[in-house]
Amino acid sequence: MNEEGLRKAAIVVMSLPTKAAAAVLGKLPTRYLEAISMQIAQLDSVSGEEQEAVIGDFFGQKGSALDARGGGLERAKELILEALGKDAADIIGNLQQTLESMPFGFIKKVDPQTLLSFIKDEHPQTIALLLSHMQPGYGAEVLAGLSAEKQLEVIRRISIMGRTSPEAVAELERSLEMRLSSLVNQQQSSAGGVKSVAEILNVSERSVERNIMEFLGEENPELMDEIRRLMFVFEDIAKLSDRNAQILLKNVETAQWAMALKGSSQALQEKILRNMSARAADNLREEMDFLGSVRLAEVEAVQQKIVDIVRSLEDSGEITRPAVGEVEEFIS
Repeated sequence: MNEEGLRKAAIVVMSLPTKAAAAVLGKLPTRYLEAISMQIAQLDSVSGEEQEAVIGDFFGQKGSALDARGGGLERAKELILEALGKDAADIIGNLQQTLESMPFGFIKKVDPQTLLSFIKDEHPQTIALLLSHMQPGYGAEVLAGLSAEKQLEVIRRISIMGRTSPEAVAELERSLEMRLSSLVNQQQSSAGGVKSVAEILNVSERSVERNIMEFLGEENPELMDEIRRLMFVFEDIAKLSDRNAQILLKNVETAQWAMALKGSSQALQEKILRNMSARAADNLREEMDFLGSVRLAEVEAVQQKIVDIVRSLEDSGEITRPAVGEVEEFIS
């Protein structure tokens, strides 16, 4: 399979739900699994137009029913692990080692904007050489941060660039890696932000949480809503007691569950199905199968609607959710 064919195969696999993609990879000979996984690891993102065209070539239909997912090393690891289970370690190790041994492979650990701050004042020829060895999505982010004049200079040089000296590439790589060593060898971390607030409130006393959220509701309703969305996510429904899950089921239509449970954890699916009647559970399974492949964005939209229903029921006192690490206890 040539490079173009591998890219197309990678885009198709990336567009499938995780379990379906893993099932496809699991049936491939090892050499093809590794080659396609390598392509996925190097494809940070794919435009909707390219995805639709590739899927049209493969299936003779538009790809509107498939997930517009990105790639990257973590996505490749996820699919290999899902496909091979305990046998995935060697292939994941080989994949990561190959990526890191490629020219400028270490840059994967650096944010594009951080890299830009190091190279924006370099000669256009140097930047052109660097961008020519990057994945298009990553390179585009770096290019966007350059001045308009330098963008043109860099693009012009890339367009006429032919074979480059391995020594020149190696020298630039050594120089850049040395300058970026403090960033490459340590994980960058961020502090604060809405996510931090949500994490703090999640482990706070309920009275503290209520007081703060009521205050935010008066001062900044949009911020309150953003924090609340992060405090309770769709997968957290699996932590509800059976009684609360049954109350929630009465307030959510079967069609919504069918869409929302696509790609969810086995634990959550079992939680919902277990709290339904046998007939209702069979109907839900049939509806999920009937849906086939659906866009990730559509699934997430319905999941968020159900999370909003959970919040509404909690506000009205109809259900309660356990705090982080708390196990609900009952007495008879």
